[in-house]
Amino acid sequence: MNKANFYAYLYPLFFTFTFCISCNGQEKPSEKFELTLELNSVSDTPAQPQIAEYIRNILQDKNGHLWFGTNGYGVANYNGDSISYFSNAQGFHGQQITGITEDPENNIWFATDQGVVKLDLSIKDNGEKRFTNYSDQRYFGGQRFWSILADSKGQIWAGGVKGIYRFDGESWAPFELPFPEEVSGEFITKGTSWSISEDRAGNLWFSTNGFGAYKYDGQSFTQYSEKDGLTDNSVDHILEDRNGNIWFGTRNGGVSRFDGENFVNYTQNDSIGNNEVCVIYEDQAGNIWLSSEGYGVYCYNLSAEQAGGESFTNFSEKQGLGVRAVQTIFEDKEGRFWVGGGGGLYRYDPSAEQAGDKSFINVTKNGPWK
Repeated sequence: MNKANFYAYLYPLFFTFTFCISCNGQEKPSEKFELTLELNSVSDTPAQPQIAEYIRNILQDKNGHLWFGTNGYGVANYNGDSISYFSNAQGFHGQQITGITEDPENNIWFATDQGVVKLDLSIKDNGEKRFTNYSDQRYFGGQRFWSILADSKGQIWAGGVKGIYRFDGESWAPFELPFPEEVSGEFITKGTSWSISEDRAGNLWFSTNGFGAYKYDGQSFTQYSEKDGLTDNSVDHILEDRNGNIWFGTRNGGVSRFDGENFVNYTQNDSIGNNEVCVIYEDQAGNIWLSSEGYGVYCYNLSAEQAGGESFTNFSEKQGLGVRAVQTIFEDKEGRFWVGGGGGLYRYDPSAEQAGDKSFINVTKNGPWK
């Protein structure tokens, strides 16, 4: 399922909620819930063995527990023993999770179809889950969110339908990017930001759905677009690698790598199977992994490219990866490598490949987790 059809599939789900005129929302959250992992809802739990039909994002918390953002069942939490789900039925305001981030105090923040949710893990964890919902009309006017980042200073940045909001620890406020034209729409707009990231210098990078990408250095903005060499102005994901290169995954143009001066582009014409790239990830060994719609994932190796060899290695159904529309890639503290998207959750096991078996294993509610 390509991304356009993917969003069309979600559209009726989103509009079961009410959306009104945006407001600045300078007040404290109206609702706070203290929940335990034992809480669950049969109606909001997938009936099939898969953790969810769609896994959109993954994060590991300070306790080593894994959080999986789903496309209709809220967030799933694996605590080392079992899976539990949190969504509307448990007071967590979100059925679709579009972003997960951890702040410097180890709190976890979620971008959802209903706003933003904070999970307080800054205090001693005794099993209770304290969710703070920023979802009623006073904050964002019922706006849905597509991305979220906790920066190194502890500020929270969230990408909504029409632009960015910033939380300074006390209140939310709009943060305007210098778009070249007025942005309008209620579901997806040119100003929709699918990705917010921070580089090692503290610069913030914002993707857009039609204006390329913006870098913010704390004082001013720099826009990067097709006229500068970026492969496509609809940017899905932005990542800085360990060498300081900035990678851009785009909707229609494949991948761009930017070294601060020049862009190198990799497309379906020379490197990957499809130009729609939703996610880019760097593993602990420094390899760059990226999705390619309909083709699973690719692993990029710079050394191979410099030696004149094949720089991209594909992993798809042949290797056991049953996710063609990949939404998330993540390596945890234990070195387990996860891929999720349309088709559920998979774990990469290179030792299985060396033994002649398929290298990707489908992980369901029952595992295998190791």
